[in-house]
Amino acid sequence: MAAMNCPPSLDILVRGPEGFSLWDGPPFSNGQPSIKVETVACSNAKFSDNGSRLMVTKSGSTVSIYDCGTTKEIRSFEVPNILAAALSPRGTYLQTFQKASTPQEKNVVLWSIETGDPVYQQFQKNMTKTTWPSIRFCSDESVACRMATNEIQFFNGGDFSKGITNRLRVPGVAAVELSKEPGSHVAVYVPESKGVPASVQLYSCAKDSQSQPLARRSFFRCSSVQLSWNSGSTGLLILVQSDVDKTNQSYYGESKLNYLTIDGSHEGLVPLRKEGPVHDVQWSCTGSEFAVVYGFMPAKATVFDKKCNPLLELGTGPYNTIRWNPKGRFLVLAGFGNLPGDMAFWDYADKKQLATTKAECSVTSEWSPDGRYFMTATTAPRLQIDNGIKIFLYNGSLYFKKMFEKLYQAEWKPVSADRFGEIAELIKSVDSLKVVETKPQGQGSKSSQASSKTTSSNPPAQKAAGAYRPPHAKQAALAQAELFGESQAEGLSKNALRNKKKREKLKEKKASDGGS
Repeated sequence: MAAMNCPPSLDILVRGPEGFSLWDGPPFSNGQPSIKVETVACSNAKFSDNGSRLMVTKSGSTVSIYDCGTTKEIRSFEVPNILAAALSPRGTYLQTFQKASTPQEKNVVLWSIETGDPVYQQFQKNMTKTTWPSIRFCSDESVACRMATNEIQFFNGGDFSKGITNRLRVPGVAAVELSKEPGSHVAVYVPESKGVPASVQLYSCAKDSQSQPLARRSFFRCSSVQLSWNSGSTGLLILVQSDVDKTNQSYYGESKLNYLTIDGSHEGLVPLRKEGPVHDVQWSCTGSEFAVVYGFMPAKATVFDKKCNPLLELGTGPYNTIRWNPKGRFLVLAGFGNLPGDMAFWDYADKKQLATTKAECSVTSEWSPDGRYFMTATTAPRLQIDNGIKIFLYNGSLYFKKMFEKLYQAEWKPVSADRFGEIAELIKSVDSLKVVETKPQGQGSKSSQASSKTTSSNPPAQKAAGAYRPPHAKQAALAQAELFGESQAEGLSKNALRNKKKREKLKEKKASDGGS
């Protein structure tokens, strides 16, 4: 009850060219965030999954660990030729990957942050996004596993001195995904080989139950897969992607969304109602529903239950991103990347859309741990201009905006959503909050900054970007308008209207000259 009455604060990590700093998160007392940790020089920074520790890479070989409760440095590791580093979910271990000079050198090291000593070492030839981190943990770190040649090796996450506790033989294994809550099952991907289709198989982590897979799904035309377990570890979403679309409908290949359950009740495709790629998919915090954005633009968004039955249609629009807040109450549909940044805020409990707005050129986006705020960031090196942070309220209204000359990273410090009160009580405290907009120092005159502050609470409405229409479609629309007696002016641009008037005047002039 004490945790509910006094919820933890929200913190934001901000990293620029000079290093990282830690802000006190919203609500801001004077409209501006206060600095919790002044700028610390670094090249990278990353929280553990539970937010208890912060890993900071300070130089080419130094990795420092900070305690997020005291914001003090508690351990520093010197790792020559380091190429990658990762924290375990609860911040107990640091995993590092070094450039190996000889095959005998054990270049993957698991360090105990408490003692500073290595607890496990292994050689790994190379590192990819699929194979890193080399050692995977479940959320409570009770189970750990590692992919080796043709097998999965399991460890006791609390005591690596026991070595490998059991092995799961899977010929040709190329990727694994250990379930998080609880760490009871593992998903294994075997790519296509010599005419044998690719497959994803589900196994139990218990040593006595690993003789046969609990579920299996096979598919041809598979270049890569994304594996996503639900909370409860009962179902797995498999996004299968192919580099080539044999139907020639998409330049970017094709994708299919499959769903597997550990009890074998469902093994097949998710029934999507529109042709085209799968842009994004995410489970709710309960693990009972998942939301999908799919189809050719304008994309369609649907919420399904864990039996793949559609529960709610979220409409269509220029969207390729979906974010479900940690309380499971609100959803954001967004179109980032090469899309104009449209966002739609939904109340899933009431099955209604709350608002639409825009966050142009956003690179990253995520809900706050309490589910009340939604932050987007425009960061380098993806975009070198207009770097900045925007924070929106749960109902889509802009709460805070700050621009930077250069911004590399902006993210919330992770906190368990259970440590906050019910979302209905939390959202009552944000209704009276106002927008604050700040610009980087030295940008613009005082008068322009003053005018921006006065207008930031009511930003000017921007013209919505229309869907692209090829020339033949425009002509067809004009012909249809003439056929049904509709106004053609609605389908014409300003230049087209101007040229149309010029042609009409020229015809009138020729007619008058001919009559005279």
